[in-house]
Amino acid sequence: MGLILAGMLSGNTFGQVLPGPATPAPTTLPTQPGNLPRNLPTQSQQPGRGLPGQTTPQGPAGRTPAGQPQPSSTQSAPGQQPQTGRTQQQQSNQTATDPNSPDFERQSQEDQGLKNQQTNEEFMEQSIQAARERERQELRRKLFGYEIFGNPDLRSTFEPNINIATPRNYIVGPGDQLNIRLYGYSEANFTQTVSPEGNIYFADQTGIGPVSVTGLSIEQAKARITDRLARRYVGLKNSSYGAPNTYLELTLGNIRSIRVSVLGEAVKPGTYSISSLSTAMNAIYQSGGPNELGSFRKVQIIRNNKVIATLDLYDLLLLGVQRNDIRLQDNDNIRFQTFEKRVEITGPVKRNKIFEMLPNENLGKLLYFAGGFAANAYKSRIKITRLTERERKVIDVTADQFETFTLQDGDQVTVEQILERYENQVSIEGAVFRPGQYSLDQSKTLKQLITNADGLQGDAFVGRITIVRTREDLAIENITVNYADIINGVREDVPLQREDKVVIPSRFDLAEPATITIIGEVNSPPGSNELPYMANMTLEDLLLRVGGLKESAAASQIEVVRRKKDVDPKSTTAEVAQTFRIPISRDLSINPNQSQFVLEPFDQVIVRRSPNYQVQTFATIEGEVILPGGYPIRSKDQKISDLVNMAGGLTPYAYVEGATLVRQVRLSADEIAQQQRSVSELADDSRRTVVQVDPLAPGKEESIGINLKRILDNPGSPEDMLIQENDILRIPKRLETVRLQGEVLLPTTVKYRPGQTFQDYIAQAGGFTSKSQRKKSFIVYANGSADRTRKFMFFNIYPRVEPGSEIVIPTRTAAPLTPQQILGQATAITSSVMTLITLILAYRTIR
Repeated sequence: MGLILAGMLSGNTFGQVLPGPATPAPTTLPTQPGNLPRNLPTQSQQPGRGLPGQTTPQGPAGRTPAGQPQPSSTQSAPGQQPQTGRTQQQQSNQTATDPNSPDFERQSQEDQGLKNQQTNEEFMEQSIQAARERERQELRRKLFGYEIFGNPDLRSTFEPNINIATPRNYIVGPGDQLNIRLYGYSEANFTQTVSPEGNIYFADQTGIGPVSVTGLSIEQAKARITDRLARRYVGLKNSSYGAPNTYLELTLGNIRSIRVSVLGEAVKPGTYSISSLSTAMNAIYQSGGPNELGSFRKVQIIRNNKVIATLDLYDLLLLGVQRNDIRLQDNDNIRFQTFEKRVEITGPVKRNKIFEMLPNENLGKLLYFAGGFAANAYKSRIKITRLTERERKVIDVTADQFETFTLQDGDQVTVEQILERYENQVSIEGAVFRPGQYSLDQSKTLKQLITNADGLQGDAFVGRITIVRTREDLAIENITVNYADIINGVREDVPLQREDKVVIPSRFDLAEPATITIIGEVNSPPGSNELPYMANMTLEDLLLRVGGLKESAAASQIEVVRRKKDVDPKSTTAEVAQTFRIPISRDLSINPNQSQFVLEPFDQVIVRRSPNYQVQTFATIEGEVILPGGYPIRSKDQKISDLVNMAGGLTPYAYVEGATLVRQVRLSADEIAQQQRSVSELADDSRRTVVQVDPLAPGKEESIGINLKRILDNPGSPEDMLIQENDILRIPKRLETVRLQGEVLLPTTVKYRPGQTFQDYIAQAGGFTSKSQRKKSFIVYANGSADRTRKFMFFNIYPRVEPGSEIVIPTRTAAPLTPQQILGQATAITSSVMTLITLILAYRTIR
């Protein structure tokens, strides 16, 4: 695809892809490296209309680029009379800028529409350019060698080295600095810079005029300077005075810069100022190398309108050899030609790239360029996809044709991988010492394979060995072999084939895993009481494996439950298991007193809790007692009065009527759920009643209302409750307040005064409100018990008030009665009273 894309791209002289119609190349090169020609207008732009944001270029003195005069605003068109005063254009401008003009809004809409159109065209142009740039960069990344020339970080590393000895073949030119040193009989130093005319001057030496050195090599310039200086220093040459006794040395000082032009399909064509020591490769690196259309194989160096050398960049990239890398001179040209043939190679080779091929290079040369096959490559055949005049075609090239097959431009070479299978592999798994894969060459039969796997394990079931074989049609075949017959010579050894898998089962795989379970009072953590069965394991061995017995274990009542394997289905008995009760010693060491009870597979051992073992439990008493704190529960029949006596009795300020017993909920989660379901089911039977119950939870604390005064007055009575573990008896200090809450005018807390009634305390809170439901009023006492208001006839009988009580007045939710309803109820009540009085009088009359 990369080659097709390269063929679809069209470019100018510098290899830049230009949309729209082709335009002539510029006659001059950019003066700065990397300057590219501006993009030309696309076909969507109308003639005479500039690009968005640009104006039509003007020539000098108001002339167009074609040299024709630009008509001014005061000139009239052909066939029209010139106007006087303001011109039509000025009138139009005046109308367009006048907000009161009827054309102002229309002109503004046209300007906005034109601006939107220009913005859309500009956005489309930018999108097209960005897409083409991405395609161009993708193609360049595939080109072999572009990563060297296209990497800007590497260009500075390819600059020429100026700190070298003066090359003898260096051509001297204007701007070079020559260091001339005389030594021997006469000594002198001269530093001369070659003038633009190509001369050096010895102004201080009489009789020595300008010396022309331009175009000469260092050796030639040395000979000419020596010849001219010999007029002054006769010792430089043989003379009548004798042999030379003065010597001349010529070296370069500061070197000049030369200008070299990079033309053709380069990434950055242009004219470059480089050092006079630079070679062609230095200039190629500066220009970024060939672009997506440029040739790596034919780079021409042109001097004086003649091609003096041609570079093949593949020599440097593949061999490290720089053939024809000559030193450049001023005004040399480097030209990148368009490539002739490119081929892309993919698959398991060392370089997946697009390579440029010369006409005489074949497929073998392409493989050399790609670094050869990878280790997993299929080397016997290569597929080539070729473009014909109408369509594509596929060519299979075998290994004997690699060196003779000629490639064409656009060919796509695909190297395939080897098959994901083995030609000589067999495997073995199961009850052998070394399962795995083996070579069929050394394990041709079943017996040889088992021998190479270090033989069978002791648990191997040799009566039925399975060979899983894959046929040629990929169907799976199962072959069963009795290996015992092969060992005994009754049956011949079985030959194996490729991809055979031998499975040797274990005797343990054919049996149910046997375990032994132990539960109860043992020291092992929960969940780890199932152990694998071992032969000859005794009951003491099992107890040792689980950490021994707990202190609470009943060692004399250990039960072993064993399943029955020979139950007669016709038997009338219901026995399906056997139970053994075995007493053991807590000393699990081997001694004559051990039980010697041998366990069997799937036995279940139960270690029960001793009935005489009890863990110490405590109950707590708080508040107004002599010695508050926790006290042990010494007997099962210990009661509240006993706990108060253990705490030394009550203090003088104890308020016994407010004593409360706090006890934790000891029901399990299942029992609590069952109770809640029962309450919900019973509540659903009544359509006029809604039952709301506070949810319980295991371990939740609840207050139990008790009458401690009765308990202490009559210990052991039914009021005296039994104490349970973690019970808390709270005896508050004498309380002297009463709290009022609910529908009263001023909810508050007041002092308790003996003799005051319920209505007295309500009066202290301001009385009832209009929403008070008096007949539902209730009191919560300090010990947690409660009492409600009762109804007798037409009167409310309120409960008694005690210290620490809380009076609660509920809110009436029903709507208030209307006068008609009140009158109706009064009439009904009066009628009922009259009827009752009539009945009483009639009863008395009868008597």
